[in-house]
Amino acid sequence: MRDFHLAGRSPAFATHGMAATSMPAATLTALDVLRAGGNALDAAVAAAAVLAVIEPQSTGIGGDCFCLYAQAGNGRVVALNGSGRAAAASTIDWFEQHGISALDNTSPHTVTIPGAISAWETLLAAHGTKGLDELLRPAIAFAADGWPVHHRVAWDWAVAADKLRRTGAAAFLPHGKAPREGDRFANPPLADTLRAIAAKGARAFYEGPIAADMVAALRARGGLQTEADFAAGLTAAEFVEPIRISWRGHEVYQCPPNGSGLFVLMMLGILGGLDTAPDGPLGATRLHRHIEAARLAYRDRDAFLADPSQSDVPVAHLTSPGYLGGLRALIDDARAMRHVPAPGEALLPPHRDTVYLCVVDRDGNACSFINSLFESFGSGILAERSGVMLQNRGYGFRVERGHPNCIAPGKRPMHTIIPGMLMKDGQAVMPFGVMGGHFQPMGQTLFLANLLEYGLDIQEALDLPRLFPYRGKLQVERGIPLDVLDRLARLGHEIEGIDKPHGGGQAIWIDHARGCLIGGSDPRKDGMALGY
Repeated sequence: MRDFHLAGRSPAFATHGMAATSMPAATLTALDVLRAGGNALDAAVAAAAVLAVIEPQSTGIGGDCFCLYAQAGNGRVVALNGSGRAAAASTIDWFEQHGISALDNTSPHTVTIPGAISAWETLLAAHGTKGLDELLRPAIAFAADGWPVHHRVAWDWAVAADKLRRTGAAAFLPHGKAPREGDRFANPPLADTLRAIAAKGARAFYEGPIAADMVAALRARGGLQTEADFAAGLTAAEFVEPIRISWRGHEVYQCPPNGSGLFVLMMLGILGGLDTAPDGPLGATRLHRHIEAARLAYRDRDAFLADPSQSDVPVAHLTSPGYLGGLRALIDDARAMRHVPAPGEALLPPHRDTVYLCVVDRDGNACSFINSLFESFGSGILAERSGVMLQNRGYGFRVERGHPNCIAPGKRPMHTIIPGMLMKDGQAVMPFGVMGGHFQPMGQTLFLANLLEYGLDIQEALDLPRLFPYRGKLQVERGIPLDVLDRLARLGHEIEGIDKPHGGGQAIWIDHARGCLIGGSDPRKDGMALGY
């Protein structure tokens, strides 16, 4: 139980259904769907659509999504990849001929064909009970009428204002400025686009005037996308086989590559073979081990993660006990690794904006859902007539001939967004996720260890201060004790303070024995967990 003398909040409890999202209005939307007879997947899609309107820096219908869905009673976890692909003309030859060796984050070449709408329709057709015509109504109302901007959204918006000016997205800078908290922001063109999707389905987004508007916005900036590329996006979303690892008496499920969930499993596999650090969840030894495991896993991510339909991603090797044991042997409690071994080697000497949400319904169906534009406001390229802000997920590609993640026609880029699902004895016990671009595997593993290894409650496990090894520095949030930071520095980590905290997160624990749901929502965002 938390210390009630200190700032914080308690987990949410309920019995019939629960939702946890990064905005209160989205959480309430999900609960409305549940109380109207919808299931967890219906509620998740409705909430994601609302977030695409009222948290526009993080997500939108011009982005991608991934989903894990655990149906009550059958012990099966369904995974859906709703990430989009590069344009058919995006060949490495073209980029080399034009002298482009790296992509700019606001370039039209970073815009992959959005996969979210294809994913929503695909998921609902297979596992939903309601259609887009009903589930998009709340989002349409928010886009048409506007909604007050919340604190975290306003902060992110102000940081991104210069980017929006550079890309000419004037509609997102009313009176030339980012909205402040409490200002009401509306997007009437987006409301019309959502109405068209509600009436005609995903085809209205990928074909016809809406697709033409998105193509025109991209081509005007030198993009290679065509209306044929968008038409192909209608069927982009696909069900895939999830990957998993046994950890602390549970099964941890992730979506397979091109998503980064593989590296959650790697980190858990490395850390799972070590005894629990004696100094607690904020102890230097615990954090040091986690940092070193992340350095090794992210090294392999940058070398191997790609679209498995076009590149070989050695999932079995990277998650094998022998390989993970070799990585584990490289971790020394007395010092940080001076040099990380080459990718794929073990036995050698010694970010990002996204929304994540989860929903559990009264039948026990559990949905883990993540939707994103990648960086804040994605590419910053706005298709003005349709009100669609386009993602820059293609910024994850390499422009490097021969690299597994090299940009190519119809290829999916390395993806950072990863929903998680925890199972035990054939039952879902927790949909969970941590936002934050590249931070997500680090964030998920910190959260799971806080909860299952160190015994924090679900809210405390999300609240605990975070850190992340990134680009040679150890990026630390405020709240980690100074003596711990001093110890980490003496172990060899170069400490760097950050202004923007690491991600956000939501989770819902399903207590089958007691018949209750326990939810947490990250204070780094504006949202909440709530049930009925």
